[in-house]
Amino acid sequence: MAPSVQQLPVEETPVASLEKLNVNAKETPKVKRQIDIEGGKTDAKYPTYLPTWNPTQKYPPLEPFTHVEHGIAADTSFSDLLPSGTKHTKLTPTIGSEVTGIQLSTLTSAGKDQLALLVAQRKVVAFRDQDFADLPLEKALEFGGYFGRHHIHPTSGSPEGFPELHIVHRYGPPGTSEFDSFLAGRNSSVSWHSDVSYEAQPPGTTFLYLLDGPEVGGDTLFVDQVEAYNRLSEGLKERLHGLSAVHSGFEQAAFSREKPDGVVRREPVKNVHPLVRVHPATGEKALFVNTGFTRSIEGLKKEESEALLQFLFNHIGRGIDYQARVKWAPGTVVVWDNRVTAHSATLDWSTGERRHLARITPQAEKPFETPYVKPGEVEK
Repeated sequence: MAPSVQQLPVEETPVASLEKLNVNAKETPKVKRQIDIEGGKTDAKYPTYLPTWNPTQKYPPLEPFTHVEHGIAADTSFSDLLPSGTKHTKLTPTIGSEVTGIQLSTLTSAGKDQLALLVAQRKVVAFRDQDFADLPLEKALEFGGYFGRHHIHPTSGSPEGFPELHIVHRYGPPGTSEFDSFLAGRNSSVSWHSDVSYEAQPPGTTFLYLLDGPEVGGDTLFVDQVEAYNRLSEGLKERLHGLSAVHSGFEQAAFSREKPDGVVRREPVKNVHPLVRVHPATGEKALFVNTGFTRSIEGLKKEESEALLQFLFNHIGRGIDYQARVKWAPGTVVVWDNRVTAHSATLDWSTGERRHLARITPQAEKPFETPYVKPGEVEK
């Protein structure tokens, strides 16, 4: 490394200062750390998971990869995932389960395959009393990596040295977090989305685990996009098949760039996905649109696209009979399938309590569709 001006021997040719040359030195971007925001001390239960935002982290565009869907060959008896002694409780008829009596961290490959299938079938599963948060961070990532290539979020905070972990964090009085700036112009925190659906290969089996949470509040809502599709008339189902929508990450990147210490680790992208996608393990058809990232429908005029998308957004958002609400508790790991669900956080507490979670986001296959099949017909 070249010596600084102060280190140069006096007898060497003097170096003119930038100040004398009237040149503004470009400061090295500083890493923002949550621990520094809290004055160097924290009451966080898992301080190694506190987020950092490093503006020097830059990543190239994502390359295509071959995804292996482990749920396809899973044993449907679920004997490795739900052995004797475990308890599996359904939260609603079509979406949501709660499981106790099994440690995810001890699952064999067969158990992980069954996990992928169960989550595809039930859409979201809350596993209670887990040791996941106490694992070394690299071990948690190793577990998640079984289900697909790790996604590095382009704008979120992450633990130092672990950019693959997406950190969800809100702490302090109302008005002091980035979530509050998001809420500033809204009456509600409802924001249905499927994580980073703008990627060419969006996530599949996804993990979120609690580190700290308020005593009451901060639930996460999930909606079953398979049942949302099933509730549509046959005429509308048939019309939706063959249509594709643009999913964009540009707005998310712009929001981050507008913040004085926001980061954009990878340049934003847009991708086109079918409105109706098929899950490779279950064969179920699901709507694949969300208010967070779906912008327009290809081939339709602006007014047509907006009207159809708004109908679908409203249909998804108000479908309380195919939604589930997950309450967080210490030791909870929630696993859901981003391909067949959308979800929304609930920012309903104003006590200043910390809500701190970590997400592992394995990517899956490029969304694909199959032709519309009328009731009673056999899919070819």
